[in-house]
Amino acid sequence: MIHWLQTSTGGLLTLAALSIAVLLVLIIKVKVEPFIALIVVGLLTALAAGLPVGTLVGTAQKTSDSLLEKGFGSILGHIAAIIGLGTLLGSILERSGGARVLTAALLRAFGEKRAPLAMGLSGLIFGIPVFFDIGIFVLAPLVYAAAKQGGRSIVLYAMPLLAGLSITHAFIPPHPGPVAAAGLLHVDLGWLILMGAICGIPAWFVGGILYSTWIGKRVNVPLAEEFATLAGDDEDNGRTPPSLALVGGIIAVPLALILVGTFGSILLPKNSTGAGVAAFLGTPAIALTIATLLASWLLGRRRGMTGADLAQLSGNALRPVAMILLVVGAGSFFGAVLSATGIGKAVAGSLGDAGLPVILAAYVISCGLRIAQGSATVAIVTTGGIVAPTVLDLHYSQPQLALIVVAISAGSIIASHVNDGGFWIVSRYFGLTVPQTLKTWTALETVLSLSGFAVAALAMTVV
Repeated sequence: MIHWLQTSTGGLLTLAALSIAVLLVLIIKVKVEPFIALIVVGLLTALAAGLPVGTLVGTAQKTSDSLLEKGFGSILGHIAAIIGLGTLLGSILERSGGARVLTAALLRAFGEKRAPLAMGLSGLIFGIPVFFDIGIFVLAPLVYAAAKQGGRSIVLYAMPLLAGLSITHAFIPPHPGPVAAAGLLHVDLGWLILMGAICGIPAWFVGGILYSTWIGKRVNVPLAEEFATLAGDDEDNGRTPPSLALVGGIIAVPLALILVGTFGSILLPKNSTGAGVAAFLGTPAIALTIATLLASWLLGRRRGMTGADLAQLSGNALRPVAMILLVVGAGSFFGAVLSATGIGKAVAGSLGDAGLPVILAAYVISCGLRIAQGSATVAIVTTGGIVAPTVLDLHYSQPQLALIVVAISAGSIIASHVNDGGFWIVSRYFGLTVPQTLKTWTALETVLSLSGFAVAALAMTVV
């Protein structure tokens, strides 16, 4: 039995299925922190597969070559700075009042009749540098104001905003999910930004505009009185808001630099000065450092923030990042175990025998993990670890790898329901009952997921 489990394709696939089942039980039933559950399951899977203890954890004299340390270190060295800097950038933009400036300008430009479109664009643009929940906290009063002025269901204004925030959080760096998956599958972030936008924008239009307009006319939720009193509240401590051009420019800087680095390496002569400059400025950590320094000065110090204010802001913003990095590192270790034990090759062979495209398999796995345990980040990291050994053996191009990451990310947002913290944030901030939240938010996430995957699968046939 043990020999069959460790050496045969059927045994390795059984071991893979058991490891995922144990992982879900630990997270869902036992309520173990996901990063601890991933470490425990990774260790148990490695031991069950017969991996030598020295290979797994090293020796008392040397642990640096162990699978445990390499699994954590290989991904964290790549993404820690990116996620940290992206978080700081988003926090400064949020504190400066940039979200309000952006949304107010869009509302003026589109007018009251097209306010849902303005809210959707606000979420899509401002969602690039800020986390999903922070975007809701900051922009919710503007949704209240638009609903109060328009006199229609709050669903009509909230869902487009949520669609924009959800798409950018799932598809576009520097958000933790796509950055982690890019690290696991060795994808250049420039290609991921490009493919994420190509797939995400159509999905946002289908879900955030077409579906949200349709459902907003059918689920009538008047603006609650307690929310009406919050409409238009100013959280910027009386400071003059920054200009729209400044906010838009700072958001665009890191994306533009990363794209320059990616495509400069393709279009410019190798070893030329221009290629070197493009590579340096386009390195994600460098691009985000530049943008964060610009935001610190232009949106912070020049607008009255002291060094102590910025330090406190940074400390508060980075506190939740620690758990994200631990989950990502543990997920990378789990993936390294699947690769070292041969489980990854067994999965690849089975997919090939079944004729199931890798991009579809990655999407389905991510969907299952998301529905089962609720966290998009855990779904992305775990799926990335499962499919990475298979994907890397198939020698896909960078655009194809980016599309597989998009498919994983699309699966990670499907069917948000009661085991997802985002479900309750949406319900609380927009005054929706549980049935109303299921009809609107859960369905919206499913539409975004299916639309994003459909575009990614279509693009996979032509790249």
